[in-house]
Amino acid sequence: MDTLVNSATFNSFYKGRKVLVTGHTGFKGSWLSIILNWLGADVYGYALNPNTTPSLYELTEIEQLVSSTIGDIRDYDLLLKTFKTIQPEIIIHMAAQPLVIESYRTPRETYEVNVMGTVNVLEASRHTESIKVILNITTDKCYENKEWLWGYRENEPMCGYDPYSNSKSCSELVTSSFRNSFFNPAKFETHGVALASARAGNVIGGGDWASDRLIPDFIRSIMRKEKLRIRSPHAIRPWQHVLEPLNGYLALCERLYSDGASFSGGWNFGPDDDDAKCVEWIAQKICDTWGRGAEYEVDKNIQPHEANYLKLDCSKAKTLLNWYPKWDIETAIQRIVDWNKFYLEQSDMRLVCVSQIEEYFKIK
Repeated sequence: MDTLVNSATFNSFYKGRKVLVTGHTGFKGSWLSIILNWLGADVYGYALNPNTTPSLYELTEIEQLVSSTIGDIRDYDLLLKTFKTIQPEIIIHMAAQPLVIESYRTPRETYEVNVMGTVNVLEASRHTESIKVILNITTDKCYENKEWLWGYRENEPMCGYDPYSNSKSCSELVTSSFRNSFFNPAKFETHGVALASARAGNVIGGGDWASDRLIPDFIRSIMRKEKLRIRSPHAIRPWQHVLEPLNGYLALCERLYSDGASFSGGWNFGPDDDDAKCVEWIAQKICDTWGRGAEYEVDKNIQPHEANYLKLDCSKAKTLLNWYPKWDIETAIQRIVDWNKFYLEQSDMRLVCVSQIEEYFKIK
């Protein structure tokens, strides 16, 4: 596999360490795979083939960077065989059905993937002796959303509204149960496994071509020379560039590995309060940043329920991990526009990703 090593970041913690990422063929998983390779880790992946065309995974030729197993997270036997063959130290579980609108179309599959997929990962981990750290990636939407003005903390109740959000709430409950039953922090000296979950805001970045997401839909409309039709223009979301939560996940995994039980539990990774913006603000900012050819209009049709207001309290990560957002929302949108213009110019997109990664991690 090709390797792009930056040994300075994370004090060389990831250099030569075996990390297995489920969902590595997706948008976030692809970015994470590139970062881990850049950090010198031995990266392994377990996922289905990319489900978008184009895909960041294929554009950046991540198969050259990762030892990849193509498989369904619901296939426990294959998952367990993969874990036992690789003997990874760190598991970052990202494989999921990640879309609210799709969950209304396919609720059964959404629950199967997001809930039983988590069960399979945790059970396979329980039977793989090499594993020291398990991080389950869920979502800010796992919280019971009361539409209040302050951010949700890690100890707030789980109760997502729609099938996607609710399935991620269930995934959190599964994680809590496995932590209590099999990876109890009080018995860490016996089992030696630290288990945590991470909840991020609305993650955006270059290379996301999922359907029914604001920025990917906008980029497609620009390429087709069409106006974007936005739904829920006044809905406020905690927008953040994909590198922000990934940096948080990596910092958390390092502390889980070094400090074990004291860092188990749930963690929020979201933007500063000023970057929680409404959908129409984001659309207008993209228009301003892109320039000619970017236009939008508001869709007047009735839409499935989505939260109007959602914000995270990230005090825990800031205090205990010394994690802080580095790119504000305007910088994030600029980097997304830059990325997509490079794509239209048929640039080497892996190099574009690495360039943005290097820029991001230079910021102290």
